Amino acid sequence: MLEAPNGPSSVEVTLVATGSEVALAAEARKQLLAMNIQTRLVSMPSTTVFDRQDKEYRDFVLGEGRPVVAIEAGRTDGWWKYIRGAGTVIGLDHFGESAPASELFKLFGFTVDNVVETVQQVLSQGK
Repeated sequence: MLEAPNGPSSVEVTLVATGSEVALAAEARKQLLAMNIQTRLVSMPSTTVFDRQDKEYRDFVLGEGRPVVAIEAGRTDGWWKYIRGAGTVIGLDHFGESAPASELFKLFGFTVDNVVETVQQVLSQGK
C-alpha cells in the first residue's frame, strides 16, 4: 500500500489494482498527486486473502468513507464489493477483440489519462 503523502486522514480516493494494472495505477497516482489529489494505492495480489481479514483492517486499507476505484484488465464482477462512495471499476466485461495489447488497452481505457479522468469524475460526483 502506498499512502497518500499527507497521511491516512488526507486520502481522497483509493486506487486498487493487481498484477500488471498496479504499474498503471502507480502512474495515475503520480499524476493525481501532482494535481493535489491525495491518492492511496493498494496492490491486492489476492482478493481471497484480503477478504479473510477482519472488517476493521479492510476498512482501513480501502479508506473507510472514501471512494475506491479498482482497475482490472478483465472481468469486473469480483471488484464491485470493494467499491465505496461514488467509486467505480475500470474493467472489461466482454471479450473477442483482437489487436496488439497496447491498442486494446487504449481502446478499453487502461491508460493513465483515463484513470485520472475517472477519478476526477468520481470525486466530482461525491461532492
